[in-house]
Amino acid sequence: MIVVMEPNALEEQIQKVVDRAKELGFQAIINKGEVQTVVALIGDETRLAGTDLLEEIEGVRRVERIQVPFRLASRTTQYADSVIEIAPGVKIGGAEDLVVMAGPCSVETEEGIIQTARAAKASGAKVLRGGAYKPRTAPRTFEGLGELGLKLLKQAKEETGLPIVTEIMDIRDVDKVCENADILQVGARNMQNFSMLNELGRVGKPVLLKRGMSATIDEWLLAAERIMHHGNSKVILCERGIRSFDAKYTRNVLDVSAIPVVQKLSHLPIIIDPSHGTGKTAFVRAMALAGVAAGANGLMIEIHPDPENALSDGPQSLKFDQFDVLMKEINQVYAVTKPLFCSKALAHK
Repeated sequence: MIVVMEPNALEEQIQKVVDRAKELGFQAIINKGEVQTVVALIGDETRLAGTDLLEEIEGVRRVERIQVPFRLASRTTQYADSVIEIAPGVKIGGAEDLVVMAGPCSVETEEGIIQTARAAKASGAKVLRGGAYKPRTAPRTFEGLGELGLKLLKQAKEETGLPIVTEIMDIRDVDKVCENADILQVGARNMQNFSMLNELGRVGKPVLLKRGMSATIDEWLLAAERIMHHGNSKVILCERGIRSFDAKYTRNVLDVSAIPVVQKLSHLPIIIDPSHGTGKTAFVRAMALAGVAAGANGLMIEIHPDPENALSDGPQSLKFDQFDVLMKEINQVYAVTKPLFCSKALAHK
């Protein structure tokens, strides 16, 4: 349920709504927009008796029931796009500039991650990605350097100034990863690891939530809702490809249509991962440019100094010179499309 205030509503009128909601047993979340304020009521909707009295409070325009289950993530609850600060000077969401996250699938060596971080920054990437803990289907494949990988990522950050995004695999590692990373990534396999999502709702760091390989958009947004319900509103969605009946030509099917769909349903920023979405270097460029053209808030791209000998995901990683060329093309497409998407919320009103 939401309470839409009049554009000229006073602070004391908004507070009366909050106080009344709490008396009724609801959690009240205030979302202040440029034009008006909306108060979202979260709680047991069977306890609706008395909510009609909210409309009688001066300054209230109307009270609405929200039909979607992902209330906090819904654009109905928060009309304006969420803008999430990753690091000083690096923000993602709304009309902020496109954020490109680049780096290797896995941190392998000190030399390799430092070299990659320098190349990523030189080409215009704003965030360094790299896996310290890697989920792998086969048990005898490289699964990351663990804590050493985190230390090497932190060293690369100190060298280049790039903030870090890395995947968290175990709820027991939350504090350890928080100490070293600026964004905590939830991989596709953990999108519905509810214990982990609950815990990430209690940290103050941004969370990059990848779409599960067979997840519907509603399931994906409900996973984001769980993080937000537990107190962390800094959620970035990442479309990374979904399972298809035909995996002969690409690793996954990158659902570019998810970008405008999510932006219609939710205020949360959304990026795409064309590397995992295709699984093949030859297709990364086309899907990266398609994502920019569709209005994504950012991209996550795998790059490696020697993809042929990478310990994981080499076939989908770009060499540094390929990434540099792609970044120039991304900027060209973005220069054309940015004016069309600088006010997405207006188009979804």
